[in-house]
Amino acid sequence: MRKWVLPLLVILSILLPIRVHAQNPLSLSSMVIEIWPEYDKPSVLVIYQMTLSSSTSYPATMSVRIPASAGEPNAVAERQSDGSLYTITYTRQVDGEWATINFTTTISEVQIEYYDQGLSKDGNARHYQYIWSGDYAIAQLTIQVQQPSGATDMRIAPSLGAGVAGTDNLTYFTQDVGAITAGQNIQISIDYQKTTEGLSVDSLPLAPSAPIPQSTATDLNISTWLPWILGILGAGLIIGGIVWYWQTGRQRPAPQTRRSRSKARLNEPVVNSGTDEAEVYCSQCGKRASPGDQFCRSCGTPIRSR
Repeated sequence: MRKWVLPLLVILSILLPIRVHAQNPLSLSSMVIEIWPEYDKPSVLVIYQMTLSSSTSYPATMSVRIPASAGEPNAVAERQSDGSLYTITYTRQVDGEWATINFTTTISEVQIEYYDQGLSKDGNARHYQYIWSGDYAIAQLTIQVQQPSGATDMRIAPSLGAGVAGTDNLTYFTQDVGAITAGQNIQISIDYQKTTEGLSVDSLPLAPSAPIPQSTATDLNISTWLPWILGILGAGLIIGGIVWYWQTGRQRPAPQTRRSRSKARLNEPVVNSGTDEAEVYCSQCGKRASPGDQFCRSCGTPIRSR
């Protein structure tokens, strides 16, 4: 039985991290794609509001592609329960026309922002082509386009319906696309006329938003440390198993000694099996007296006891 303990510990330590990280392919329960041409820069601000599915295991590693021409993303952040956004670290890998943004999140709601340089201008005419590269399956996709301040003849294909004025006095075109599969591309073509180079933010009576704060250690979920904790426990099991296996292998059971019968007998009490009473004789006539006699039965002389 002892021979199987160490291999079993090794197998458990290997399978434990695999079980922690094993999960179904990531999917999104919902995603809102916001497209804001000429909002606060002469390019197009694209905002992804992504919510991971309820079956997601955390921490979850995500990879989202954006145009390589966009450069570094403006923000990669987690949305806390109070609605505030905290930036998280990421890596960027460029492959042709696309750049993959890789990051790990411990929270279901994630927001990515970038500025797409793909807005073309020809006199007063503006044209922009947006592409969602289909990185994840999405249960509910919503697309929203903001009409730039001062823009006219707004045309969007496919149509997102009639525009609706927002609280900021800008017009928004919104369409619920529904569910899409992973790998399914979505393309939106936007054309409009604009006679000025002014930006939408200049027409808003709002103060600039505060920068997104950095995420702190206290914001991390306990699941962030779970793989490390389980890994340390697994290593401890391996080391403990090796030490136990080595020690038990060096020890040999001592032979049981038989107790000597002679030694046992020395401890046994000696039992007197007979009656060791002294014989008494008459001092006068020499006759033997019976036990308990005080006078000789022959001559009557008193018996002297020893």
